[in-house]
Amino acid sequence: MEAKQEETKQIVPVELQMMQAKQAGEFAMTTVGQTVKKFEVTQRMGQMYAGSTLVPKTYAGNLGNCAIAIDMAMRMNANPLMVMQNLYVVNGNPAFSSKFLIATINASGRFSPLRYEFKGKEGNAEYGCRCYAYETSDKEKKEPLYGDWITMQMANAEGWATKSGSKWKSMPSQMLRYRAAAFWQRVYCPEISMGLITTEEAEDIQDISYEDVVSKPTKTLDFEQPKEEVQQQQDENKPAVDEPKQEEQEEQPEPQNADDLFRKK
Repeated sequence: MEAKQEETKQIVPVELQMMQAKQAGEFAMTTVGQTVKKFEVTQRMGQMYAGSTLVPKTYAGNLGNCAIAIDMAMRMNANPLMVMQNLYVVNGNPAFSSKFLIATINASGRFSPLRYEFKGKEGNAEYGCRCYAYETSDKEKKEPLYGDWITMQMANAEGWATKSGSKWKSMPSQMLRYRAAAFWQRVYCPEISMGLITTEEAEDIQDISYEDVVSKPTKTLDFEQPKEEVQQQQDENKPAVDEPKQEEQEEQPEPQNADDLFRKK
């Protein structure tokens, strides 16, 4: 009897383990299970990058930042360390460097390498640049994908070139290339940057000054006040209305009795 009880005790845990393993396998095949597994793997990778001395200061010892950068790298099909080295925080918002954005487009395999076309003469307001490329399926290069023209006139109108310390004054050709590539990417492949702007664009954004408009306080009625004070406040809030003058009524003699009239006669 004791031997049979020991055998049953050994069989029950094995069956329980098999049942748990089956349930875990079924859960891992679901969408939620795959998300949890991906999160666990990202967290382990983030711990490794957070302890490295090669990552920028923004990610050193910060597991959350590393995990976010790794997730973005997986979505962009890029190297996590490359994303960390080219993802900056400008005015509280994350932004990619323009050179990293251009490299990601060229390495995507969907388009030919970006090319730049200039017009006008350097130093004039008409001096500008635009990007163009071809889809990889366009073997004969019959349909170029052109971007918008970015000119120095636009840079001056938007205030990019008028800021103090702006690189638009010292290296206009390079800034025109960077801005033209950013505009081209937002038109033909916005998913590559995941909706983020470039660091050069973030630095050129200017805050508009504004003034707070404060409304004048209005008198409110306090229900705990006596009725006389409430009535007085209501009378003060009412607009003044000129009251019509009352005409003076003439005094009429009081009617006399019939006996008095008879005596007078």
